[in-house]
Amino acid sequence: MGQHVTSDLHPHYIEFRHVYKTFDTPVLVDTNFGVNAGETVAIIGRSGVGKSVTLSHIMGFLKPDAGRIIVAHEDITDMDEPELRRIRRKVTMVFQSGALFDSLTVAENVLFSLEQREDYDEQNKEDVVDGLLGMVDIAEARDAYPADLSTGYKRAVAIARAIAAQPQCILYDEPTTMVDPIMGDHLGNMMLRLKRQLKLTSVVVTHDLDLMYKVADQVVFLYESGVIYFGPVDGLAKSEHPYIQEFLELDRVERV
Repeated sequence: MGQHVTSDLHPHYIEFRHVYKTFDTPVLVDTNFGVNAGETVAIIGRSGVGKSVTLSHIMGFLKPDAGRIIVAHEDITDMDEPELRRIRRKVTMVFQSGALFDSLTVAENVLFSLEQREDYDEQNKEDVVDGLLGMVDIAEARDAYPADLSTGYKRAVAIARAIAAQPQCILYDEPTTMVDPIMGDHLGNMMLRLKRQLKLTSVVVTHDLDLMYKVADQVVFLYESGVIYFGPVDGLAKSEHPYIQEFLELDRVERV
């Protein structure tokens, strides 16, 4: 993994400082949170509260109306596209759809990402691909095409393809949505393993509290265009905010 260069100016790997974003209505209002290198932060909240908008700002696909956005210890707020591409070599996103190439096999999809790397070595490409597929527990699917795979398998392939590029940070957009609970559990275990083995920093947008409890160190809870809780996972239950209590209570009812 590339060495993390910390700067005194930007100690957090990712940080939102007083970020505002309005479309038709305000989506992010005075949003503040930070992600330390090697940490996993979950962004929780109902749909439409700006979870995906937050990821788009981290990738530089969207610019804030006000505030500063720090990514990979650099202020990316005013960066142009070439500079953002440099940042995106360190920070990669796993899209909900998986965004795989349908005409390529699983192994070829992962290989495509490898070939973007500067240190890529033609000799050992098969071993590297097999290693990556083994890391996400889908070695047996190497010759399958995306169309033959379940949603959960596609997500695993997309994650293998993301880590092939050796990023420092992965952004996951609803990784367990539309997969069965067993596969959801499996994906969560896998994300945890990657964090430990590769020391990855990650941001996980999810409404799956099982996944949050499993993988996250800290939680950003978005509600009505603002952060109503930012802190450790185990502090969430102690929050006085009525909406958070209602959210957790609803989750408990659904589990019974």
